[in-house]
Amino acid sequence: METWSHHLCLGLLLLLLLSAECLGAEGRLAHKLFRDLFANYTSALRPVADTDQTLNVTLEVTLSQIIDMDERNQVLTLYLWIRQEWMDAYLRWDPNAYGGLDSIRIPSSLVWRPDIVLYNKADAQSSASASTNVVVRHDGAVRWDAPAITRSSCRVDVSAFPFDAQRCGLTFGSWTHGGHQLDVRPRGAAASLADFVENVEWRVLGMPARRRVLTYGCCSEPYPDVTFTLLLRRRAAAYVCNLLLPCVLISLLAPLAFHLPANSGEKVSLGVTVLLALTVFQLLLAESMPPAESVPLIGKYYMATMTMVTFSTALTILIMNLHYCGPSARPVPAWARVLLLGHLARGLCVRERGEPCGQPRPPEPVPSPQPPAGPPAGPCHEPHCLCRQEALLHHVSTIASTFCSHRAAQRRREDWKRLARVMDRFFLGIFFSMTLVMSLLVLVQAL
Repeated sequence: METWSHHLCLGLLLLLLLSAECLGAEGRLAHKLFRDLFANYTSALRPVADTDQTLNVTLEVTLSQIIDMDERNQVLTLYLWIRQEWMDAYLRWDPNAYGGLDSIRIPSSLVWRPDIVLYNKADAQSSASASTNVVVRHDGAVRWDAPAITRSSCRVDVSAFPFDAQRCGLTFGSWTHGGHQLDVRPRGAAASLADFVENVEWRVLGMPARRRVLTYGCCSEPYPDVTFTLLLRRRAAAYVCNLLLPCVLISLLAPLAFHLPANSGEKVSLGVTVLLALTVFQLLLAESMPPAESVPLIGKYYMATMTMVTFSTALTILIMNLHYCGPSARPVPAWARVLLLGHLARGLCVRERGEPCGQPRPPEPVPSPQPPAGPPAGPCHEPHCLCRQEALLHHVSTIASTFCSHRAAQRRREDWKRLARVMDRFFLGIFFSMTLVMSLLVLVQAL
C-alpha cells in the first residue's frame, strides 16, 4: 500500500514537471514567433503584397446601450462594440514550425490598422482608438475588437411627439484610403442586438446595415462606406401620463362652464382657469422640445384645446349678456322664438319648472289695456253720482296697465334667460363633443 502511494506521488510530480516544461516551451515559441514576425514589419503601410491590390475590411457592430438622445442638440450617444477583420500579408507563419501555435494576441498599436472613422461624428474631441489587443492567426487574418462610445448627429423629427419614431444613421468609412486601396463591407445584414441593454425611453426596432460607394468632389476615386441605421420608437407611456392625460382632463372641464348657472358667477372664472392651466403645460412642453419648424402632435392638441377654451369663454360672456338683459330689452325676435325657443329647446330638453320635456309652453296672451274714459265735464253735485265710480275705475285700470307692462317686461327677461339656457345647452354639447373627439384621436396614436 505504501509502495502504491509512493508511485502515485511520483507520477503526479512528473506530470506537473512536464506541464511546466510544455508551457515554458510554448511561451518561448510565442516569443520567437513575435520576434520573427516583427523583425522587418512596419505598421505605417498597407499590409498587401502588391500595392495595386485592394485590402478588404469586414466591419461588424454590436449595439450595447443607448446612453443618451439629446433631442435639442440632435446628438445620439451610443455604446458600441466594433469588430474589424482584414488580411495582413506580412503576419503569416507555419504553425508546425512553432509547435502548433496557430494564433497570438498582441497590442493593436504594433500592427497596421484601417483608418475607419465615424463620418457623422458630433464630438468636439478627437477620437482615440481603444488600446485593446488584436488576434492574429497563422494565415494572416487579423481581428480587432474594440469598445467605443460614439456621439453622432441625428436629425430628430418631433412632428409626432410623443408617438414618434426616429432613424439615426452611423456611417463608417476610411478617411484617407479610396475604394481601390481599401474596401469596407458589413458582416451580415444588420448590427447585432444580442447584448443590448433595454432603454427606458426608446425601443429599438432594428439596426440594418447598408453599403454605399460615393464619389466626392475633392477626389476622383470612389469611397465606400457602411451605414448602420438605428430604428427607434419612443416609449410614450410616461408622456401620456404626465403631459397628455392632464391636458385631456383639464380640457374636458372647459365645456362644463356652459352647464354652470349664470347666477353662480363662476362661468368665466372656470374658462380662464382652464386656459391658464393649459398655458402652464404648454410651457413645460416647450422646454423639453427642440426648436423645429414642425409642431409636435401634442403641441397641436394643446393649441387646438386652448383655442376652443378661448372661444368657449368668449361665448360664455355673450350668453351671460343675454341672461342679464334689463327691463328695457327688446322682445326675442320671431325667428329666434320659433327656431331656438321652439325646435332647439324641445330637442335639447330645455324647459321651465314643471313643464314636460319636449312639449312647448303655451303662449300667454298679453292683455292690452284700454285707456279709461274720462269723467264727464262739468261739476257734479250728487253724492252718489256715477262719475265718482268711473274715477275709481280709471285708477284701477292704470294699476292694471302698469302691472301688465311690468309682467310683459318680466316675460321678456324670462324669454332671454331661457334663450341663454338653450344656447348654454347647445354649446355644451358642441364643445364637449369636439373635445372628446380630439382627445380620442390623440390617444388612439398611443395604441
